[in-house]
Amino acid sequence: MAESPRRRAVLDVLRAAPAPLGVTETAERLGVHPNTVRFHLDALVAEGLVERRAEASTGPGRPRTVYTVRPGMDRGGVRGYLLLARMLLSRWTSADPAEAREQAGETGREWGRFLVDPLPPFERPTAERSVTRLLALLTDLGFEPELVPGAAADENTPERIRLRHCPFLELAEEHGELICPLHLGLIQGALDRLDAPLTATRLEPFAEPDSCHAHLSAASPAPRDTRKGTHR
Repeated sequence: MAESPRRRAVLDVLRAAPAPLGVTETAERLGVHPNTVRFHLDALVAEGLVERRAEASTGPGRPRTVYTVRPGMDRGGVRGYLLLARMLLSRWTSADPAEAREQAGETGREWGRFLVDPLPPFERPTAERSVTRLLALLTDLGFEPELVPGAAADENTPERIRLRHCPFLELAEEHGELICPLHLGLIQGALDRLDAPLTATRLEPFAEPDSCHAHLSAASPAPRDTRKGTHR
């Protein structure tokens, strides 16, 4: 979105003009060739930042094409999402630590259930298929996950997932007591949504200098309701 300095300059000229400008007028104000301005104007029109229209002709000849900035907030400015995250986290940090961790974990579980792609109907949720979906979700979120081989009692249940990148690294360094439970909850919620035969038991932050580890184990079977003879 107008990331090029020249394109930003074209936008600034159009914004400062009291009326729509043509290619030649814009080029004169920038001191560049009209073809250069035409290229950037076409790109800005394609991005939806600038409107192009034909001005009614006052004499013989073709109508003049003019450009104006599309009304609306400037979307090329600085974003402050990290500040926003810190502001929202401040509500948790001021609460009881145990309660804040639980709330962070539950928030992660809710989003994990929402974000994961469910298995097709009637497909049995094996550990392998569930982990494949979980890895796809973590990859999409930027965690760069990889399975860690181990000597688990059940060879079909992986023991750990190495998370080689943290998309919230700065926040995790400042508020690991909240971000790590959020990450763990995310994994737990996704596995729960998949009805997976395994769960995440804990998240080991910075288990290695360049990664964190999510520890997995077989999920406990749901308790049987003896009154109905069915699982709850």
